[in-house]
Amino acid sequence: MSVADKIFRLLSENSSPKESDWINSKIAADIEKLPSAFVAAPRFISKNPVDVSVLFEDSKIRTWALDKLARGFLLLKIDNASKDKYTSVIESLFETAEVNEAVALYSALPFLPYPEYWKFKATEAVRSNIGPVFDALAFGNPYPAVHFSDLEWNQLVLKCIFNDKPIHLIEGLDKRTNRELADSISNFAHERWAAGRTVPAQVWRLVIKFTDEKITNDLQKLFLSGDISDNYAAALVCHECSFEKAKELLNLYPDLSAKVQKGELTWEVLEV
Repeated sequence: MSVADKIFRLLSENSSPKESDWINSKIAADIEKLPSAFVAAPRFISKNPVDVSVLFEDSKIRTWALDKLARGFLLLKIDNASKDKYTSVIESLFETAEVNEAVALYSALPFLPYPEYWKFKATEAVRSNIGPVFDALAFGNPYPAVHFSDLEWNQLVLKCIFNDKPIHLIEGLDKRTNRELADSISNFAHERWAAGRTVPAQVWRLVIKFTDEKITNDLQKLFLSGDISDNYAAALVCHECSFEKAKELLNLYPDLSAKVQKGELTWEVLEV
């Protein structure tokens, strides 16, 4: 079943008869009018939450508003036989979009034809100062994990960290870890500590594969912190990494080691 078919089924199952009639009338009408229907959708479709887990495997964001789902469906019904024509239509929607329209467009990026074409738009969202637009790309959206370079990916993750946003909602977070990002997190922590500030504990999950002497010293500082979340993060990194000196460090904290061993302490505990 195609993505468009899955979305249509969700719409059919969650729409009122009046809403279904409106959606069906738009896809049965002149295809050239679909962009206008995309803009008009919230006037005819509610914002009732819909479970969209069928569209996203293992995502921590499970619901979309019904009107956003309808907008995503309409985008997929626009004629895409010609790349130039299709991308021109979608570009026009981006250029004139108000915030909710932009959110719908960025949320739909994983489904749009010609996915590589939209990478420039996606990186624009990373630089955006409009919170809902940035969040639409960053959270519950598999597009960045699939299409971003390490540099682009790191910019996205670091912006979340700098702004104290919940990084665990980033799709592909643990799969896209890299040495440059781990070093950036360590350096960021040193800057924060020097200024008498703290670091969100769960960011340390991103250094696990790259734990070395420097990061082990960071972990020692976390163990000595008066914040239990820091203690938990240090224990998890030491347990999950392959750096022997870090594993030996964990042995100095048997209570925390026991919690990790028993599965009582996981990264989910630190997801806030």
